[in-house]
Amino acid sequence: MAVRSTPVRKAWRSLTWLGVLIALLLGLQTAGALFWGWGWTPKLALDLDGGTQIILTPTLEDGETVTEEQLQQSVEIIRNRIDAAGVSEAEISTQGGDKIVIAIPGTTPDQATLDRIQQSAKLEFRAVLLTGQPTATASATSTDDPDATATPTPTDEPTAESTPTATPTDGSDLAWVTPELQAKYDAFTCDQVTGSGANAAPVDEPLITCDNSGTVKFLLGPAEVQGATISDAAAQLKTTSTGATTGEWAVVITFNAEGTQQFADVTTRLYGLDGVRNQFAIVLDGQVISAPTTNAVITDGRPEISGSFTQESAKTLADQLKYGALPVGFQVESRDTISATLGQTQLQSGLIAGLIGLVLVFVYSLFQYRLLGTVTIASLVVAAIITYLVVNILSWREGYRLSLAGVAGLIVAIGFTADSFIVYFERIRDELRDGRGLVGAVEAGWKRALRTVLAAKSVNLLSAVILFILAVGSVRGFALTLGVTTVIDVIIVILFTHPVLQLMASTRFFSSGHPATGLDPTALGAVYRGRAEFRVSKDARRAGASREAERRQTIAERKAAELAASKPSTEKKGSR
Repeated sequence: MAVRSTPVRKAWRSLTWLGVLIALLLGLQTAGALFWGWGWTPKLALDLDGGTQIILTPTLEDGETVTEEQLQQSVEIIRNRIDAAGVSEAEISTQGGDKIVIAIPGTTPDQATLDRIQQSAKLEFRAVLLTGQPTATASATSTDDPDATATPTPTDEPTAESTPTATPTDGSDLAWVTPELQAKYDAFTCDQVTGSGANAAPVDEPLITCDNSGTVKFLLGPAEVQGATISDAAAQLKTTSTGATTGEWAVVITFNAEGTQQFADVTTRLYGLDGVRNQFAIVLDGQVISAPTTNAVITDGRPEISGSFTQESAKTLADQLKYGALPVGFQVESRDTISATLGQTQLQSGLIAGLIGLVLVFVYSLFQYRLLGTVTIASLVVAAIITYLVVNILSWREGYRLSLAGVAGLIVAIGFTADSFIVYFERIRDELRDGRGLVGAVEAGWKRALRTVLAAKSVNLLSAVILFILAVGSVRGFALTLGVTTVIDVIIVILFTHPVLQLMASTRFFSSGHPATGLDPTALGAVYRGRAEFRVSKDARRAGASREAERRQTIAERKAAELAASKPSTEKKGSR
């Protein structure tokens, strides 16, 4: 049995890795379609499929007005929240000087999406003064002490039997609970939270509210830590002290220096108290989302909010906290279905344009490179398969929606991808002109071409990344498809185009230099001199035997050749 040469072994190894990559992408897509409700085509954006238009109006007290600055700040925060869920191609604008109009692809946005859009995410940490029900099963931990988990305890309801004469000294001081406030608390029911203005309550006064399930009533002290001091927030699964995952979702908050000190002061005080006064309430938009007891002093500024979170609800809260609270509250004024602005006709036109471009690339490749052009065709087909799978997975897994701008990015990528093949082919031809055999020309040409391809693709990728970061709306979709196809282009050149040429160079037909291969040494300006080696034929070039070789001469080379041809041939003779 013949032993394979080193280039052939490397070629099969590269093709195997490419097959594994395609199999993994296809397997993920198939699993998504079978188990996670994915489709086999990408989701479309507003301009191609329509969606839902939501109009938000600010919730203001009598006599208050929303400023232009507050409105623009709200637009930016809402855009960041939506973009955090993926490149959804949403359109956000203002209307009438006091409203925000949001157009979201798809006709049935889920509740988590609506919450992400309209909730103001005003987060406060308040000490618990009174509560009449057991607290929710929430916890808070410190990264300083992973074993210190704040677990809920049965609570009682202290009452203010007499009016304290002292001025409250901190947020846990029962001097806040006057008979008047006690009476309000006793008469309060959880169905009154929505209309009580709890989401806009003063931060320096006590707050009567309930938890977000509407079953537990609280009287809380003034806000001592504000959400504005949060520098980051992330949703993650909780782990035990040994690193094992509990399966429970939580939101980990990172405070800035000011918030870290404030939270350390609060937990230091609460840690020494008993009963309900040992608890601190995490209040989001006027409702308590968690009220854990304090079993540790948290000094690292990284508390953890946990409770009955799902992955989606934890991510929604983390996004709201990470990108900041809306300066004013909003409510949904209307929600309507809108039609596509461009529709299926434009999508079909874009796909037809892409197909025409692909066919023209095929025709040019066959005309210019003969059978070598089939490598270009095969490479583009493989690139199209991988691009389709990646775009579809991004659509169903990361929320990407394909817009007409994204389709344009895919079409433009056809030309960029073909450029890589042309650079490689021309490098191989240059090596053949220099007298190398086909196998050596493929290897030497690859080393030179790879540097050029990587340099060009780095510029393309950098442009796509900058455009994606700075742009909004459909332009981000164009940048995303451009960046994805650039990466795929490099993968195809390395794992498919080069290996296929290595295998072709080892075949008798291509190594023979048949004119149909596009690698005929004679046609390229070289003549065979034996032992699979070629040399440049000066006489043939001078006589015009190779029109292609002459066409590829530089201006300096042409002038030198013309000058040499114009001089009479002289021959020096020695003395007799």
